[in-house]
Amino acid sequence: MLDWNEYRRELMGRIGEMGKLSPDSLAGYQTLSAAGKKTNHLDAKTRELIALAVAVTSRCDGCIVVHATEASKLGASREEVAEALGVAIALNAGAAMVYSARALDALSAVSAA
Repeated sequence: MLDWNEYRRELMGRIGEMGKLSPDSLAGYQTLSAAGKKTNHLDAKTRELIALAVAVTSRCDGCIVVHATEASKLGASREEVAEALGVAIALNAGAAMVYSARALDALSAVSAA
């Protein structure tokens, strides 16, 4: 398994380098990341739980460590995280079902040709 604390430290360093090379890209990302804070329809912990579930579906280790860290700081319990991850698991299964139907459709089309 990863040393998540070391990975996060290294990742933040590389993102800092990217910010120096392309400051507008980093500023745009930060604006998107902070958008929910402006309306605050969802509390910060809920936003982090959603972000963590999306990170899993996106298979982004950097996103996982950043949002796991923030969710923990905001008091998310292991049970809350597990429930959010359960949604990610269900969504991935659902997406596989939809794309399985697409694959069967493609198979029918190429078999008929």
